Amino acid sequence: MNDTQITFCGWVGSDVTLTQISSGAHVATFRVGTTPRRYRDGRWEDAPTAWHTVKAWRALAEHVHASVRNGDPVVIQGRVVADVWDRPDGTTSTRHVVVATSVGHDLNRGTAAFTKVLRPARVAVDESPAQEVIHSYDEAGPALDLDGAPVADTRGLGGDQPPAEVIDPAA
Repeated sequence: MNDTQITFCGWVGSDVTLTQISSGAHVATFRVGTTPRRYRDGRWEDAPTAWHTVKAWRALAEHVHASVRNGDPVVIQGRVVADVWDRPDGTTSTRHVVVATSVGHDLNRGTAAFTKVLRPARVAVDESPAQEVIHSYDEAGPALDLDGAPVADTRGLGGDQPPAEVIDPAA
């Protein structure tokens, strides 16, 4: 992949806006300001502040919206993309946006408490009730079928994606 990756620290300079697009996915948008400081001639000098538009998608968008506030110190990791659109007058405009893959509070500036969001169990159903399997993707324990027998752990194989097929413990 030839995307430009970036990691930077800064201060949130706007409220986080959460919108839902037509496909149902959520996107959070906010601005982060970074002000480089340099020690020159025995004193600290601030360089001009650079402002970055940051977008986060799906679950990260919802978590950022619930956790990050205007004025918070943050660390952002993501990729730089060109956001191109046509204006009503027919001209084309471009701005660079950071599409975040990770967002966190900068713990050099304070403390934070983390709350893990547990995802609900997912149920895959086949035609016969004997093949119904409950797949649990949270940390509560192994996935179990309806009889309470363990089902193969797929968490390490596909992240938060459901397994490609339902495992039939009777087979």
